[in-house]
Amino acid sequence: MAECPTDIINELFLRLRATTLVKCRAVSKPCFSLIDSPEFISSHLRRRLETGEHLMILLRGPRLLRTVELDSPENVSDIPHPLQAGGFTEVFGSFNGVIGLCNSPVDIAIFNPSTRKIHRLPIEPLDFPERHITREYVFYGLGYDSVSDDYKVVRMVQSKPKGGKKNFGCIEIKVFSLKKNSWKRVCLMFEVQILFIHYYYHLLPRRGYGVLANNHLHWILPRRQGIIAFNAIIRFDLASDDLGVLSFPRALYTEDDMDIGVLDGCVCLMCYDEFSHVDVWVLKEYEDWKSWTKLFRVPKPESVESVDFMRPMVYSKDRSKILLEINNAANLMWFDLESKSLTTVGIECDSSFTADILVSSLVLGCKGDPTKAQRRKDQMMPKSNKRDGFLAKGFKLKL
Repeated sequence: MAECPTDIINELFLRLRATTLVKCRAVSKPCFSLIDSPEFISSHLRRRLETGEHLMILLRGPRLLRTVELDSPENVSDIPHPLQAGGFTEVFGSFNGVIGLCNSPVDIAIFNPSTRKIHRLPIEPLDFPERHITREYVFYGLGYDSVSDDYKVVRMVQSKPKGGKKNFGCIEIKVFSLKKNSWKRVCLMFEVQILFIHYYYHLLPRRGYGVLANNHLHWILPRRQGIIAFNAIIRFDLASDDLGVLSFPRALYTEDDMDIGVLDGCVCLMCYDEFSHVDVWVLKEYEDWKSWTKLFRVPKPESVESVDFMRPMVYSKDRSKILLEINNAANLMWFDLESKSLTTVGIECDSSFTADILVSSLVLGCKGDPTKAQRRKDQMMPKSNKRDGFLAKGFKLKL
């Protein structure tokens, strides 16, 4: 039988989901080399982003990760939690098929659920005394810097001195570069740092995760009655590592309950009337604050008592509907833009789960055979007592 041309194999592989390609690596050495090549990984991701093929919903729980195919909700896969340490593990973002995981501010990793490849970030100590930091004052962001072709993690920590009721002491911001595999401190200008002295992230912890749009990560700083009169949006430039402020309509400065998200690559704001509706605003042209537009209003579903949290996730392929997460992943619904009606997706999970969109990609590479590395290690070690043999070859302990 004649061999299949390489370009046909390449085109065929580009159409497959990442989980299938991981298995195809075992077919032959040429297939292994092709699928693991940076050029193929980039082409495969680009095709997924352009076509919207093989999109998944990532259900994230404190001790369990689960993927559900967007076009076939009945296809559910559980994923062993790679960073599980017996406690609560946060998932703080999803982009290009990789997610951010953390057990603590110094136990952080980037993980690809499709390939099971994990990259643990080097430990970066905090500059503040542990007694001045609690979990709700630590915020994360996962992003891709298209300028330098680099994945980055941002960690923001607010310290609260003992006895401090309204004000915070200082803020520490550090950014991790996957290319350099190292952390860098970000120095803030005074006009930006002053925002953190009085503001307090009093929204749900999951709303403290940065949302990525236009090469910037964004967080919302909500106003507090009696302390600060106006809401604010901060943005972190992944190319320059600078922190700044994003302008938005003045009509929203005094909204009592507002949240931030991203839809179709654009920053969006959700303004709540928890017992009635949620208004969604979108910034159509990133550098033009006048392009903010109220895109649609979502009525409160009859199945929920109140809307405490809502996030638009993705358009349907025909762009007639938008997938919404309302309160938690147990309330995933399609919102019809024309009829303004809501339809339940029908995914079974409890209220401890939250949801995100996951792209099927090979970013970070593949995990490979975990037993192969151990076999090589065993072959290289002497068959006698390995520790004694190692010390015998010139390394003696002096007591």
